[in-house]
Amino acid sequence: MRHLLSTADLSHRDALAILDTAEQMAAVGEREVKKLPALRGRTVVNLFFEDSTRTRISFEAAAKRLSADVINFSAKGSSVSKGESLKDTAQTLAAMGADAVVIRHGSSGAPARLASSGWIDAAVLNAGDGTHEHPTQALLDAFTMRRHWARLHGTESTGTDLAGMKVLIAGDVLHSRVARSDLWLLRTLGAEVTLVAPPTLLPFGVGSWPCTVSYDLDDALAARPDAVMMLRVQGERMDSAFFPSVREYSRRWGLDDVRLDRLDTLGLKDTIIMHPGPMNRGLEISARAADSPRSTVLDQVRNGVSVRMASLYLLLSGENSTDRTAQEQKR
Repeated sequence: MRHLLSTADLSHRDALAILDTAEQMAAVGEREVKKLPALRGRTVVNLFFEDSTRTRISFEAAAKRLSADVINFSAKGSSVSKGESLKDTAQTLAAMGADAVVIRHGSSGAPARLASSGWIDAAVLNAGDGTHEHPTQALLDAFTMRRHWARLHGTESTGTDLAGMKVLIAGDVLHSRVARSDLWLLRTLGAEVTLVAPPTLLPFGVGSWPCTVSYDLDDALAARPDAVMMLRVQGERMDSAFFPSVREYSRRWGLDDVRLDRLDTLGLKDTIIMHPGPMNRGLEISARAADSPRSTVLDQVRNGVSVRMASLYLLLSGENSTDRTAQEQKR
């Protein structure tokens, strides 16, 4: 891989390579000394044009655990706020010797533009662009699901995919880059995906996507999913009324306490609850559901560091990394 821009670009082999490498990186996180010298002397730039907490800190932790030098760049308070273009910013980073640029941008396609423009000779990782994609979030979601799926079947997660797993993604699909990245990746890994949302929060053309579409969360839960992912209602991206009221949205499309208890009634004791964060507690998910033993929210955050370590490692150290990672772990 040269860049990581979209999960739609990942083959089954590529996706498994990242997830398997992330398993090895997770083992590093369990050691007393949580660092590898793999990227010593390399420079990773976190170029964030949008606010972020989890993603930026996760990428920073991942790069530092691989011994890379990290430069954090925020658009606020920088020359970008004075009108500097993406091209000028990129060329400034190139002059500083950036080896990898992790970019989050409000415009869909900005990371792809940066990767293909020739402005910078560095690996580009998409940390979220507009309403387009967020590939490393999808990878950490798949990593979390795969570990759960492997435990249920009594197998090792390394080398396996998600064939036969049923995943329900519910909420604000229209504005969610996570939903798009998750869908393409989960389908590549063999999972069955159902999207649930009010009609106003589903993208145009969703009927042609490789998934089942539903408008009723209760019907979708009755189909016995193995994982339920609730999406945040992105009010900051809404310029009109997409549903009558917060109360109605929560009642019809939120994972409230009643639906949480219904999972037990349906006998779905092994169904996990996921959320990419940050959560609107009481809107798309109740506090009890978010904090229940079924919830993998904190596991997702923890796994994000391992997945981003794997992504940086594979992009900056080449594809034949499995043996090299094992060698690094012994140091």
